[in-house]
Amino acid sequence: METNSIKQSTPFLVLIVVAIASIFIQPVTAFNGEGVYSGADIAWVITAAALVFLMTPGLAFFYGGMVHRKNVISTMIKSVVAAGIVSVIWVIVGFSLCFGDSIGGLIGDPKTFLFFNNVISGEPWGGGPTIPLSLFALFQLMFAIITPGLVVGAVAERIRFTSYILFIVLFCLLVYAPLAHWSWHPEGFLAKMGVLDFAGGTVVHISAGCAALAGALVLKRRKSHLEHQEVPPANIPYVLIGTGLLWFGWFGFNAGSALAANDLAVSAFGTTNTAAAAAGLSWMFFDVIKGKKPSVLGFCIGAVVGLVAITPAAGFVAIPQSIFIGVVAAIISNLVVQWKSRSALDDTLDVFPCHGVGGMVGMLLTGVFASKKVNPIGNDGLFYGNPEFFFTQLKAMLIVVAFSFAVSFVIFKLVNLIQPLRVTSEEEEQGLDLSQHNENYTQGTLISSPGA
Repeated sequence: METNSIKQSTPFLVLIVVAIASIFIQPVTAFNGEGVYSGADIAWVITAAALVFLMTPGLAFFYGGMVHRKNVISTMIKSVVAAGIVSVIWVIVGFSLCFGDSIGGLIGDPKTFLFFNNVISGEPWGGGPTIPLSLFALFQLMFAIITPGLVVGAVAERIRFTSYILFIVLFCLLVYAPLAHWSWHPEGFLAKMGVLDFAGGTVVHISAGCAALAGALVLKRRKSHLEHQEVPPANIPYVLIGTGLLWFGWFGFNAGSALAANDLAVSAFGTTNTAAAAAGLSWMFFDVIKGKKPSVLGFCIGAVVGLVAITPAAGFVAIPQSIFIGVVAAIISNLVVQWKSRSALDDTLDVFPCHGVGGMVGMLLTGVFASKKVNPIGNDGLFYGNPEFFFTQLKAMLIVVAFSFAVSFVIFKLVNLIQPLRVTSEEEEQGLDLSQHNENYTQGTLISSPGA
């Protein structure tokens, strides 16, 4: 009992220590950006950051609508709580690890921006010379928030809430930060290889998809999965709302990654919308060919896969090619979902087939369709006579997949050693809304009963 009490108190005590330490950080004068900053660029990137943040509650609706109604709240909060945890970590050390002075191209020096030191007073980031460094840091924070939230879908309906909080902390520090540094810091080793990832195909989606696969393997199968029970979605309109919020927010995710209000942002906006539209239709029509009826879930899942796949390519490919990327990504992810449904893998909401595989497809197709005519600082892909760049993307994809899966697998195992990852069979049967949060999901005027 005493040990449990210490474990329960630890997160609060850590937060108190951080809060006390923060009062000793001296305020600094902001960098004078007169003649450097662009008001239009600042306004756009602030808007884009807000759009990316909106994707996190959008993801909560998207996932929450697909699980059993006794697990809606527990699934949604696991995505949303990342906004609290990652925001604090980011200010303390996360931004430093991602974008601090490079240590061998592998990780940022944690002292560079410790407690946001040198951020407010720092010169603009090289990739966004017309916006304050602090705005760049906050925009990047929104990407770091949603990434561990994506993993939730694979481990839903059986993972303990407090264990997932610890996973978020370790994933942020040990998986997300290195990948962001490798890909987006000028001295990162993937960036120096010439790898292109415009808005997070590797950093966000492949990493989350592979972590999801690791989590599903470590946590093993739900009782309902073992017994081949059909789990009805709690609320399909929630899924539709979540898809709309994700699609809307993704304009900030991709177009905002231009870090300026310019023609590249417009192009990325166009590729984002087109790929999502094509992929939603592709998934739905492909289901019809397989003998199913066109479904809301099918279109929504397909659209999200298209958004995932276009993310690494958004600022490097032309709008017409984004149709092909969306259609192909949806078909491949659909086939992987079909394979997974016949296997013993219990990835609850198909995070690996949709985000992991979708991100891989997007990464490789960036290597096929990237064009310097779209973005002069990019590269020409295989389709335009440059096979070397395609193989660079392929090599980077394999590195990221291996790293993300291996480190995430170790993190899940480590968390399980500290405290059990999985709820008890009784708690699983009761539902995690009640057993983990003592709350009920309300649908209309009906409150779900524990065994419903």
